[in-house]
Amino acid sequence: MNQGAAWAEAFLEMMAVERAAAKNTLSAYARDLADAAGFLAGRGRDLASASAEDVEAYFAAIGARGLSPATAARRRAAVRQFYRFVLGEAWRADDPSRRVEAPKKGRSLPKVLSREEMDRLIAAASARDGGQGLRLGCMVELAYASGLRISELTGLTLAALARDPAYLIVKGKGGKERLAPLNETARAAVKAYLEVRPSFLPPKDKANPWLFPSRGKGGRLTPRRFAQLLDEAAADAGIDPARVSPHVLRHAFATHLLEGGADLRVVQTLLGHADIATTQIYTHVAGDRLAEVVATRHPLAKKG
Repeated sequence: MNQGAAWAEAFLEMMAVERAAAKNTLSAYARDLADAAGFLAGRGRDLASASAEDVEAYFAAIGARGLSPATAARRRAAVRQFYRFVLGEAWRADDPSRRVEAPKKGRSLPKVLSREEMDRLIAAASARDGGQGLRLGCMVELAYASGLRISELTGLTLAALARDPAYLIVKGKGGKERLAPLNETARAAVKAYLEVRPSFLPPKDKANPWLFPSRGKGGRLTPRRFAQLLDEAAADAGIDPARVSPHVLRHAFATHLLEGGADLRVVQTLLGHADIATTQIYTHVAGDRLAEVVATRHPLAKKG
């Protein structure tokens, strides 16, 4: 067994033991890493010795194979997840799956997932085994339905949702409170999760006040752990984890509202932005998406 194969085996073991990845997820990761290893072998490399150029060549080859977008995205995601693990273990000093891009001038537009991608992400999060799926699905639903910041999401208390409210009172930046609405889908996800919440309670801490308790030191799920779980759900959904983060869920909330015709001032209030200029950046994203729809769907555009 070469070093790359040994690292891949250790990665899969970590996914199984530490992250409780489902059997299907582990099988998919194993196939994807084997595919990458096969390509690299043709260049005289393995997963351990691959350079950034080798990995970029593999990513380019995936795009030229005619694979479905979901399969291609999942394979790239598997390789990126693998090298994050390798970097974390200090087996390599670099991550060949991510070249450092030159800084861009001006303010960058927020990353946004499409509505179809959000549906796939929610489905993948909810499909995890047992209570894990109910918890992660609930968190994704809440973040997307209400535009919560990650600190606001992980800081929710059980009392805030115990009576099935139609909205939350959220304390955001600077201690300012705002209303965050809950749609029926999110409320249903909360109800389902509350049935299994006791299984996440730390021993001898039945009075734990957090909505998302944890056996960790702080007594609640951390933003970092949620981000890790979100990465795994993205990979399962065939979405590049590099495009997904807790904050991207908030971006999707705002952009999809504007695409649906929501007033900018309303979105500003829902996000808790003090300055509307902060909210206006989403109009560029939504505008680009709307222009793309017109360019590809309008009858005259098709004639062109």
